[in-house]
Amino acid sequence: MAVELMVPEVGESISEVVISKWLVEPGSFVAKDAPVVEIETDKVTFELPAPADGFLATILKPNGSAAAVGEVIGSLQEADTAADPAPPTPPETPATVMPAARRALAAHGLAAEEVPASGPGGRLLKEDVERHAAAPPAPPVPPVPATPATPATPPTPPAAAPAAGGPRDTETVPLTPMRRRIAERLVQAQQTAAMLTTFNEIDMSAAMALRKEQQEAFQQRYGIKLGFMSFFVKAAVDALKRFPELNAELQGNDIVYHHYYDIGIAVSGKKGLAVPVLRNAERLSFSEVELKIADFGARARDNKLELDELVGGTFTITNGGVFGSLLSTPILNPPQSGILGMHGINDRPVAVNGQVVIRPMMYIALTYDHRIVDGREAVTFLRRVKECVENPVRMLVEV
Repeated sequence: MAVELMVPEVGESISEVVISKWLVEPGSFVAKDAPVVEIETDKVTFELPAPADGFLATILKPNGSAAAVGEVIGSLQEADTAADPAPPTPPETPATVMPAARRALAAHGLAAEEVPASGPGGRLLKEDVERHAAAPPAPPVPPVPATPATPATPPTPPAAAPAAGGPRDTETVPLTPMRRRIAERLVQAQQTAAMLTTFNEIDMSAAMALRKEQQEAFQQRYGIKLGFMSFFVKAAVDALKRFPELNAELQGNDIVYHHYYDIGIAVSGKKGLAVPVLRNAERLSFSEVELKIADFGARARDNKLELDELVGGTFTITNGGVFGSLLSTPILNPPQSGILGMHGINDRPVAVNGQVVIRPMMYIALTYDHRIVDGREAVTFLRRVKECVENPVRMLVEV
């Protein structure tokens, strides 16, 4: 019995997907709930499991093709060992090679494509290989005498010499759904928001000293290293409480203020940048922040983030410093009104109490929607983040 493989519902806003990669060859057996095909959306990548034990019969949508939600992309022939141990293999599908036949192929130096299969469902048996190997070779085809060249035929011009400097090949690759979505949102932010960026710098000495002092005990207790991202998440929440415009969004002629703090954390995945959300970050401890961010990063690299983890943030933090960025102007994540950009930590000479000293310094940037946030609030917000990170005790006693 044939079972249709259909693109499932993924989310309210997703109507089209891309077939990223078929994980099973046509004619191959697949167990129930085993992954059959990898499907990519503009936010997440997921695997479609087999609804039953069977053999992949048809592929209607090849790798890289688009498909609509609810569309049939292939079919599975259910396995019935009593009546039909294997479905008919499509003519264009290579034979299914049995283990004994595979060993016989290796022994005789043959490829599966060279041997006609006679087993059920197009299976290649050991007997097929032995029969093919024992058959006498086909008689050689006598060469066809060359036709004398006609004197009137002009000689073929010599091939053009290759261009200097080697080959100049090009390759055209379609944008992935996630890359298209990133492009759309970046353009949307540029076209719909009045973006402005303000900058400051942070002396990371105190945060680095606290991190070094507590690192061993922190790691032993929670099983993860204490990083700087938790400092900035806590500092951002502290500053957002004081400047709620940066935790708000514009809806028509109204400003919607959020009285909770869902902080999006930009992480790099295989197919692009993803921004999973720390829900109610104001309730999280330093260890909970670090554990959740580490989990986000690991699952982003494996394309395992869930759709509901990527929507609904009220403010975003991005850290270009992990890639060596010195300074940048982050772009808003619509419909949010603010995004904080962290950068690399570098030793620089600074003036402290009238003396020039070397300190580990980080530039920070705040891009904000000027339709909602005034420059005074933006600059003061960034100064508050600076104060909190330079003196972490402020975040604990809320002064």
